Amino acid sequence: MLELNSEWEKIEDKKLRRVFEFKGFLKTMSFVNAVAWEANRLMHHPDMEVSFSKCVINITTHDAGNTLTEKDYQLAQAIDQLF
Repeated sequence: MLELNSEWEKIEDKKLRRVFEFKGFLKTMSFVNAVAWEANRLMHHPDMEVSFSKCVINITTHDAGNTLTEKDYQLAQAIDQLF
């Protein structure tokens, strides 16, 4: 397993979740767009809940039956680098 920030939660051994908080809408959206580019590069796309100053990211491998795979940990590590 790759080294992840301790703020990532493992939910029922099925997904990784982390809440990111920002000081305003534009910073939140900049982060969301950066995550979108990185996810597309890795061809592994997270579920994101976006509000004014917060983004909740959930990562699971849908094509593996909504379970955790190495791809989930790779994407979480890449997202950590963006924050």
